[in-house]
Amino acid sequence: MKVSEILKVKGNILFTVTPDATILQAVDTMAEHDIGSLVAMEGGKLVGILTFREVITTLHANQGSVGNETVRAHMDKDPVTITPDTDINEVRRMMLERHARYVPVMDDGTLLGVLSFYDIAKAVLEAQGFENKMLKAYIRDWPAEGDE
Repeated sequence: MKVSEILKVKGNILFTVTPDATILQAVDTMAEHDIGSLVAMEGGKLVGILTFREVITTLHANQGSVGNETVRAHMDKDPVTITPDTDINEVRRMMLERHARYVPVMDDGTLLGVLSFYDIAKAVLEAQGFENKMLKAYIRDWPAEGDE
């Protein structure tokens, strides 16, 4: 299964933030849209990603306040990125190795979407369910010995 297949099902709604926005503005957007990450874009280019991990780290550093700092000060400036042609097993490996829960999908410098660990798990579960259904149907229709 390829990333492009998951993006087709997920849809193409993108939420981004500028790196000069405040952390509070980013948190408001994340809460309003029930999302766990925002891709930071500047001049049409990906420059980082802000996830709930960075927000929690900021809260911890500021004794429970997000403060007035910018997204740029706290974002992951070197996020894992994938392409639409990346195989889902490669995505899972990359996410596990880098402890990344969100990965931007890029195609020749253009942001196409963001896949979450949830999106990956859901796609794999659905694919396995379909495969199991097909295998059970195949076994059920297996010819009995002597029926050949």
